[in-house]
Order: sequence, then structure tokens, then C-alpha cells
Amino acid sequence: MNYSALPGLSRTIDSTVPHSARVWNYWLGGKDNYPADQQAGDAYREIAPHIDTIARASRGFLVRTVSLAAGELGIRQFLDIGTGLPTEDNTHQAAQRAAPASHIVYVDNDPLVLTHAAALLRSGPHGATDYLEADLHHPEQILRAARSILDFDQPVALMLMGVLGHIHNYDQAHAIVRRLTSALPTGSYLLHCDGTDTDPDLKKAQQGYNNTGAQPYVLRSPKQLAAYYDGLTVLGPGIVSCPLWRPEPGTTPQPTDVYGGIGRTP
Repeated sequence: MNYSALPGLSRTIDSTVPHSARVWNYWLGGKDNYPADQQAGDAYREIAPHIDTIARASRGFLVRTVSLAAGELGIRQFLDIGTGLPTEDNTHQAAQRAAPASHIVYVDNDPLVLTHAAALLRSGPHGATDYLEADLHHPEQILRAARSILDFDQPVALMLMGVLGHIHNYDQAHAIVRRLTSALPTGSYLLHCDGTDTDPDLKKAQQGYNNTGAQPYVLRSPKQLAAYYDGLTVLGPGIVSCPLWRPEPGTTPQPTDVYGGIGRTP
């Protein structure tokens, strides 16, 4: 297991301003958050009380897509950008349950995630995990570092889970996805989800959060999210509300305002 940092990132934790990774951790019932995160999370929940359901739906989607990639799709390498704080069923746990030899590279720019990187680096004995401190705004740096860790002659699962909304300009976000996916070997996959702008209460709650001084997150239309998959072969059932994406047998999922899917590179 290894940790690498790219230049130009701050390692100072400001506990007075909410951070999305910590607020998300709070909604999921975690303890790695500060009063500012709890206050922002509670204010969000007052307007959009179903945000806890959205958080759980996103986590369940991650587990199902990673399990499918490592199992049925035979992927053994995962590049998880925008990792967030460790919780139950992290990417390496889901992947290595299906394929113990899986190699996961976590990428995040939050200094608090860095302090918990040891938890993310606890690979099973047959696989490997690495942590890269980097920013999604700089995909070339990420690719250069990832190539030194992963084998880009073999397929890679690129994970962008709930992170593209932090790229404020949609055209830039779309271009970053294109750059990352175009660099992947044939037969690689994009695993992605993001929040949608279809619920007025969610939009109002998100605007309130963005006004706190935290790094803003932009909710986008399902059509905009679907465009991230341009040039990819989208697996069934398509780009849908995350609970409806291949739900566990015997469950009765209800749609939420987070959409995602899996796309295969040509």
C-alpha cells in the first residue's frame, strides 16, 4: 500500500466551514465530522428530509456497481476519484469480496480524507490499495500518477461517484470525463452517479448549503448526466435513479434524486 501527493494541495483542515465529504459522512451516520458539518447537514435535511435516503441509495449503488465490475465484468483495477471518507463497504471491500486480487487506487483532495487514508489502504492479502492526493480539476496529473500505479494495458473501472457536481462548469465537467475515459484501455468502464435537479426542495436545500461558504455542488438534469456517457456503451438498465439500477433481489426500491449507470469504453 502506498500514499502519493501531487503538488499544490492544501493539507489544512478548516473545521469551521462545512465540507461535502464530512456532511455526507454525517448523513450516513458516521462520526468523522464537525459541528459545522452537522449544522449544514441538519439545515439541508429540514428542507429536503429525504437526503439521508439519497445518501444511502448512493452508497448502495456503489456497492452494486463495484461488485458487478469485479465479478461479472472481470475488472481487477479501480480508480476511485472523489473517494470521500471511509465508511462501511468501501470500494476495496466490495471489489475484493468479489475478486480478492483487485487493486484499488483512491483519489481525493480533502485533507481529512488523507488522515483516514490508512483505513482505505487496508487491502485484503491478495489485492492492493493505494491513495493518491489529487484534484479532479487536473485530470492529466491524476492520469500520470495512476499510470505509475495501475497497469493501463488492462481494463480499469473509473469511479466518479457524486463528485462531478463539484466541477461548477458543465462543459468542463463533461470534458474531464471525456479526457479520463479516453485514456482508459479498451474494455474499461465508467461507474458514475450524481445528484439531479428534478426536486425543487432538493434544489433549495442545495442552494442553502452552497451559500455556507462550502465548496458548491451543482445539481444537474438527467439529460446532462447521460451526456457524460457519450461514446460509451451503457449497460442495462441505463442511466436511472440509483435505487432502480439492478436492485437486490426481493427489494422494492423507490426512485431518488440521484442518477447513475455504467458505461463501457470502446
